[in-house]
Amino acid sequence: MDWFKLSLQLNKFPVNRARKMLDEIDNIPANQYQQYIETKKKEIVDYHLNNNNFYKSFIGSKAIPNWEDIPIMTKTDLQQPLENRLSQSFNLKNSYVGKTSGSSGHPFTFAKDKLCHAMTWEGFNNHYNWHGIDLNKSLQARFYGIPLDFYGHLQERIKDQISLRRRFSIFDLSETKLQGFLDRFRKSKFDYLNGYTSAILLFSKFLKKEKIVLKEICPSLKLCIVTSERLFEKDKKVIEEAIGIPVVNEYGASEVGLIAFENPNGEWCLNRSDLFIEIVDEDNKTLPYGKEGRIIITSLYNKAHPIIRYAIGDIGIMSKKSTPKKPILASLIGRTSDVAKLADGKVVPGLTFYYVTKTIIDDTGSTKEFIVTQTKIDSFDIEYVRDTDFDAEETTKIAEAVEKYVGKNLNLNFRRKQSLTRSKSGKLKQFTSLIN
Repeated sequence: MDWFKLSLQLNKFPVNRARKMLDEIDNIPANQYQQYIETKKKEIVDYHLNNNNFYKSFIGSKAIPNWEDIPIMTKTDLQQPLENRLSQSFNLKNSYVGKTSGSSGHPFTFAKDKLCHAMTWEGFNNHYNWHGIDLNKSLQARFYGIPLDFYGHLQERIKDQISLRRRFSIFDLSETKLQGFLDRFRKSKFDYLNGYTSAILLFSKFLKKEKIVLKEICPSLKLCIVTSERLFEKDKKVIEEAIGIPVVNEYGASEVGLIAFENPNGEWCLNRSDLFIEIVDEDNKTLPYGKEGRIIITSLYNKAHPIIRYAIGDIGIMSKKSTPKKPILASLIGRTSDVAKLADGKVVPGLTFYYVTKTIIDDTGSTKEFIVTQTKIDSFDIEYVRDTDFDAEETTKIAEAVEKYVGKNLNLNFRRKQSLTRSKSGKLKQFTSLIN
């Protein structure tokens, strides 16, 4: 029984319709694919101009005769109450609602209509099938965090059970915990690993230290999927040697779904079914293949909420081998993350602060940006941009979240700023350690 697919259907996500639509898109001849993209681009812009007051206000009265005349949408533009950004006939109950991780330093709440979300799910399944992984049947070893509040924790555990995921919490990656991870692989028939690059890399280094190849103690393993952070070639080699199976790169974002996925030939294929992805220059003009620029994404099917010419916050290069039906990502710049090392020996991936951000952000978008820097073994600076300082209640709430997710007896220094220092690429790095 495909329990997760059934749960989506029970919650009125039209997965069968989404599956049929994706199959029809795949069958469009290559010489007609550019026309399909152009048609869908026009349809989604027209829809939101006619049905979404937020987008009409965002565009303003200016004429948009050409695609490149459409203004770029940034994460800051979306940091306002979600109800203000929903299209007519959509609300919080008949849409899929989620929050971004804030890994770029710009967290916000988003929505997808149910068909769009079903297409996202089926799109992931399509790409995983390239490597013999079926999301409805393959058992996943999931190297992610998990909410620690009662209801959030329970909800994730239920989702894990029905979607064949077994959670390896990355909040503590000390050697004691990694040994526990190893013991679980000895007892279970996992088909694949999926998780944060830094967490899987630390586990791989532990395996190499113990002179263990994971595939030898868990022969059912077929694939390792790393996501959320940049995978360097030298780290990929470490992981493949330690785990004994192929490692593939996944690039995605919660607000748009799968952006790119590595095929068996090592090509990082961009999702061209329900997204339109372009690389633009400083003047927001589309760059030719092979040129480096900002990655801009349009969700072609999201009618609940406009994601049109949206700057995801990354810099990339599209391969010169790309075609409209097979766009290939040659390079992704960014998506790296440090790890925090604590006095008690605990090792915490920087993306753990994703769970801390859930206590910082709210739907009003009052906190615009934030970054966390570890300055000493027990000290962290939290720099943020907003109109007012955090009050005592807010700082207490954040401190409690840090204690819950990161560790105890840590010193937090809050610093409100007008703006935050960015890298040369213009991207904020949410977490940096100065002690490693």
